[in-house]
Order: sequence, then structure tokens, then C-alpha cells
Amino acid sequence: MRIASLLASGTEIVCALGLRDRLVGVSHECDYPPEVRGLPVLTAPRIDPGASSLLIDRAVSERAAAGLSLYEIFTERLRRAAPDLIVTQDQCRVCAVSLDEVKREARLLLGGAARVVSLSPHTLEDALDDVVRVAQAAGIAEEGRRVRAALRGRLDRLSSRANCSAGHLERRPTVACVEWLDPPFLSGHWMPEIVQVAGADLVPPPPETPPAPAGGSGQARRAPRARWEEVAEARPDAIVLMPCGFDLARTLAVAPAVLERPEVRATPAFRSGQIWAVDGNAYFNRSGPRLVESAEILAAILHPQTFGPPPAASARRLLAARPDGPSPRDC
Repeated sequence: MRIASLLASGTEIVCALGLRDRLVGVSHECDYPPEVRGLPVLTAPRIDPGASSLLIDRAVSERAAAGLSLYEIFTERLRRAAPDLIVTQDQCRVCAVSLDEVKREARLLLGGAARVVSLSPHTLEDALDDVVRVAQAAGIAEEGRRVRAALRGRLDRLSSRANCSAGHLERRPTVACVEWLDPPFLSGHWMPEIVQVAGADLVPPPPETPPAPAGGSGQARRAPRARWEEVAEARPDAIVLMPCGFDLARTLAVAPAVLERPEVRATPAFRSGQIWAVDGNAYFNRSGPRLVESAEILAAILHPQTFGPPPAASARRLLAARPDGPSPRDC
């Protein structure tokens, strides 16, 4: 079977299933595992991904209002790749090529010969289930169930230790996860569960919205546009900056402007030095197998006495640490 993946999390799922050698094309964002670099790139953005957060937000809004796509598909490359299976998404118009575009190109270029599997995870369980969905489409359902069980096991073991650590505190820590900085968007989708696994509570809680038509477990909690005043009013014990599509270096470059905001400086997180930048592009923003590592990184940020410090390549504290309240015991 020849597989083309048009989103980064899909590529990571394909490789976690041991199907790297079946990949015949990837998206412009597919960079993990390193072995996928060098494969034919089948997509490109129509906006400048290196622009400022504000300019990117404006460009996305303008193209969406005009009914224009944010991405293009290199049709001749897709034709040459001749995939039997195309992995794409219909969750977010900003994240990757739209499902309608993929279906249209597959029909025109490949004569309908390729099967299109579209991922639309809204919760952590949805993301785990997508591993099985891709495996079933590739004809290795049992391997998909094995990989899913292994990921679920890691999350359960992490949750047990993190919540034991949190249980020794007077109250559970709260954390605000910010997915875009200008304007601010707060985390939704799978992040409330990731935060719970890491032994904390997400604030402010995202609004509940109906599940996407493609289905999914539970309610789809989308990332809401917010104001920095709302972050301050939630009084988070920690703030984690994870702009969508930004690696750690890029987040560190734009983080000083956040630290200068009076609303942020009024939070318990600022007073205790618990404001962090993380590699959202590699971890928290992607609904692939590395969501487990995302939970591990967050648990290390919130409970270093139990897990040790988070990897420096994935997370960086933006302020000097200042003890604020009792420390829980190791678990």
C-alpha cells in the first residue's frame, strides 16, 4: 500500500504503526520522525508562516472570509505519488489542507482509486482512536490496537503519579494554556484532558460545543478567542505558552511581549515564576502519538519534585523560580 499523509499528526501515526516505508508523500509541515524528511512534499501554505502572530491571524481571517484556501496541493506530485491511501483532516481549516480539497484532487487526479481517511479528533480519546482508524485503513488493525493500548498505558501511569503528587497539595494547581498570543486563544480540544492527566486543572475552562459531524467521543471543546483580562481573572498558578505552529525558539522570541502585559504580571503564575514556553508545534498542537509526551512535559513543569525538570529542548521557564506555597511530596 502506498500512503500519502497531508498532516503532521497523520504522518506520526503512520510511522508509529511501522509504516514509514509505505509513505510516498507528506505535507510541508511533516518533520517527525526525522526519517520522513526528504519524502516528496505535496502541500504548501498560501500565507506567510513566518509573519507575526497578528499578521497571520489577519491573513487567515481575510482568506476565510473570501472563501479562499490557506494551502495548495502540488497536483503533479500527488499524481506521481499515486497513493492508495491518503490521510488528511477535517478538524481545522487552519491546520492543513481541507477535506473537500483532498477529495476533489483525489477524484480528478487519481480517478477515485485512493481511499481518503480524514481525522477529526476533538478529545484525547479521539486522538488515540485515530491510531486505530489509520491502522484499519492500512490493513493492520491489530497493530493499531496494540499501539493505542501502549499509549493509553503510558497516560494512565503518568496520571497516577501526577495526581498523587497533586493530592499532597492544599489544592490542585491550575494552568492556563495559550495557543495563540496576538490575539490570545486559549486551549481547547484535548488539552483539558492532557492537563488533568498532568495533575492540574485547565483555567479558564473552554466552552462546550457540539461534536463535529464526523463524530468523536464526548463534547468538542474548541480553542476560544479570549482576552488577557480573562487569563488574569482565572488566577492560574501556571501559564504555558504554546502557540500553534511555533517551535520553542520562536515562542521564546515572542514571549517577552506577554511578560510585559499588566494582566499577566498580576497572576499568581507570574509571582511564582511559573510561566513557561513550550514547543507547541511538536507536541501540544499535534493530535498524534506525541500527545503522551506533551502530558509528560506538562507534568514535569507542574510537579518537578516527582518527574524532574522538563527537557530543555521542549520547555523553558521564562521567569526565575520563586517558591509560592508548599511543595507536594514525591509519588
